[in-house]
Amino acid sequence: MSLAATVATEATPVEGLILTISSLLHGVRHVAVGASSPIPGAGALLSRALAEQNGEPAVRLSILGSRRHNSFTNGGVELFDLIGQGRIGAFFLGGGQLDGEANINLVGTGDYPQTPVRWPGSFGSAYLYHLVPRVILFREEHTRRVMVPRVDFVSAAGPRDDGIYRPGGPHALLTRLCLFDFDRTKRRFRLRSVHPGHSVEEVRDETGFDFDCPADVPMTPSPDGATLALIRGRIREEIAETYPKFAAEILPAEVA
Repeated sequence: MSLAATVATEATPVEGLILTISSLLHGVRHVAVGASSPIPGAGALLSRALAEQNGEPAVRLSILGSRRHNSFTNGGVELFDLIGQGRIGAFFLGGGQLDGEANINLVGTGDYPQTPVRWPGSFGSAYLYHLVPRVILFREEHTRRVMVPRVDFVSAAGPRDDGIYRPGGPHALLTRLCLFDFDRTKRRFRLRSVHPGHSVEEVRDETGFDFDCPADVPMTPSPDGATLALIRGRIREEIAETYPKFAAEILPAEVA
């Protein structure tokens, strides 16, 4: 039985991620979401819906693969052009490996080019990473095979003192366990919150790099009743246009 077929009164972990993403996008005027990104897409849609409800400036969305929520006619070409012009405020990147200096590996594991495990490739990640002001690193899996001390291959480099112009870069790292902020001066992650049902100790056990941690780490906020109804109603319907299986099997239906 799919999750959508059950009536859930509490937020699911995925709905918590959607809310967290929407909060990370607050104040951004144009959000772009890449391919195969249903959770970031739903978070962006929620950010737009909440901005409308609160009378805030309109949020423009460009969700690749969508016809309803995409202002592009030629996909990645227009996305890259707008990023180069400084007209995209936020984007999402992930990776097969992420390290403590926010370097991303999208190529594979091992000594390049002899990589026993291969991934899709860097595509335009380095370009995007350097230019988009608010890059949110998103990877649901949070294990030591993903959160590594040092990536095997640098597809997109985190901030560093090399004289290269980088107006963009990492803003936060969101996983199934927690939310990290990134300190560009220290070039280190700092734990901001831990998701319900998880602990700081679990985060430490599953993270292969060092990170800063306050003495008192709060719990990541969960959606309240009104936000949950919004996710299960309007947002579920909107994201279904691009990701019908995700909407049907992962997001619960709106509670009557």
